[in-house]
Order: sequence, then structure tokens, then C-alpha cells
Amino acid sequence: MRLLILGGGWFLGRALAEQAGQRGHQVTAFTRGKSSSSVPHATLLLGDRSNPMDMTELAAQGPWDAVLDTSGMKPAMVEISARTLANATDRYVYVSTVNVYQHWPTQPLDDDSPIRQYQLFGPPGESRTDEYGREKAGCELAVSSVFGDRATLLRPSVILGPREYVGRVPWWLRRIAAGGRVLAPGMPQWPIQPVDVRDVAAFALDAAERHLTGSYNIAAPIGHATFGDLLDACRKETGSDAVLEWLPHDFLQAQGVREWTELPLWRPYLGTWQVDAARARAVGLVCRPLADTVADTWAWLCEGGSLLVHERAARLGITPEREAAILAAWDARPV
Repeated sequence: MRLLILGGGWFLGRALAEQAGQRGHQVTAFTRGKSSSSVPHATLLLGDRSNPMDMTELAAQGPWDAVLDTSGMKPAMVEISARTLANATDRYVYVSTVNVYQHWPTQPLDDDSPIRQYQLFGPPGESRTDEYGREKAGCELAVSSVFGDRATLLRPSVILGPREYVGRVPWWLRRIAAGGRVLAPGMPQWPIQPVDVRDVAAFALDAAERHLTGSYNIAAPIGHATFGDLLDACRKETGSDAVLEWLPHDFLQAQGVREWTELPLWRPYLGTWQVDAARARAVGLVCRPLADTVADTWAWLCEGGSLLVHERAARLGITPEREAAILAAWDARPV
């Protein structure tokens, strides 16, 4: 197959290019060139997908059997891509997010849960999660309105693994490697279900090859792992003697700990990690053990892997001083 990846310099796009090349496909990656000057197994084309002229020039390089869109964040950008490439490709596989669901992360969801309504401007006081989900819903609409049953929408949960640009698991690995008392959020048996980037890439390629249509949640099975499994794997891989201090959700909230960012992957809502991906599993989604994801991420870091400079990474993690203060407040609580 001839495949076009919109993105491809980092993380999911790069994993797609590597696996597509290994499967014998002919791959073109279209990027701005900011995250990488080369993409393994792919011909690299530079350009700005928000520029209609660049997209017209790209379309002239076709045709392709499928487009794999890993970088479409704004509806207007995705609409330009979809309309320009409509006659240059047979299928359009768009990587969306579970944030498109109205009730994520507060309530459990499945493949048929209601989607956020896209509107140009969100309501006053809209949260960052709501805004992101609303705009990704608009991106889905842009793809579906152009490609119809030639569109495949993938809605991943949290994606982890080597080259993760946000740096959630790398932060935990480095914090635990430093040792000492580590503030661990909630309880060790709190279920989580992140998905490995390589498993997302494999399913996306399967969808393109098999002409799968419609939408698919992409997440590890519910009950696949726990937060305790994650942090224990970090201790094992780093050889750390860190002591995990599990502090309850309500105490952390009372201390004003920012969910999702100060303690990466911690969000005290049941719906965060209750994403049913039955539709994808029925057609072949396979998710590797979380311990393998942690081990491979640590190996990548030890080999000199560095995080892409990204605004989301800059907001990640709790400072040592704040962590110590919260642990001191926990120790001083009345019992």
C-alpha cells in the first residue's frame, strides 16, 4: 500500500511509519520538520498542513491508498486536509481522542456514548479538557463529512511508550529513580488502562489495510493494570529503593493538587479509566502489558532519549518542595 502520514516525526506518527515500513508499505510522511529531520522507513515531505497551497502540492504527489492523520488538532486544519486529499486517497484514518465524549472523564463510556457537539466558540468558563474534546469532535466531523464511509475514526485513551512527548511515564520513572518518599496518588489498586503507542499504531495500520470503517475506542481492557502496577514497574526498572506514600484522593484535592499534571495520570474520576473498547477488540486490538511499556520507555531514556519540547510537558510534575510540603501535611494530620 501507498500510505501518507500527516505527522510522523514523533511518537505515534513515527511508530506508524516504522511499522508500516516493516509491513512492506510505501510511506510518505508530511511534517513541518520541527520534531525530526528524518522518519525511518518513510519519504519525508516538509510543509504546513494549514496552508492550502502546501496541501495542494502534497495532493499532487498522490494517489495514496490511505491517509493516517496523527496531527490534526483544529477543525479548520483538518477540513483543509480532508477536502484537498479527497480525490488523492481511498481512505482517511483520523486519530481522535476519548475526550470527544460528553462525559469523559467523569463517567464510564463505550463506543456508543454521546459525543460533544462542535461549535466554533465554546461556552464561557470551558475547561481545557472540554475545549480540546470539542475541537477534536469538530475534526472528526470534518473528516466524516468529506469521506463518509471511507473514514475511520480512532479514539485512543492515554497513549504511552517510548518517545512520549508529554512525558508522563518519563516523569514517574525519573521521580522514582531519585528515591526517597514518593507521593503516590490515591490507592495502589486504582485501575488504569493506558495504551501503548505501538499497539495504537498496529491497530491504525490494520484499519487501513482492512478498510475498517466507523469509530473505535482504543484502550487497554478495563482492569488491565493499576496505578500500583505502574509505580511498581517504575521501581523495578530503575532499581530504586523509593518508598511509595499513597495519599487519598480527597486529601490531595484538599491540598489543591492539580489533577493530571502535578501527579501525571492521576485524575480522581471513575470515568477516566472506564473506557470500553469492545468494538476494537472484536476486530483485533491487542494491548501489551503495562510493565512492557514502562520497561521500554526506561530503556529509551537510558539510551539517551530526550523529550520533545512541548507546552504540555512544561506543565507536568510536582516540585520537590511542594511534594515535601504535602507529605509533611499528611504526617501532621490528626489521627
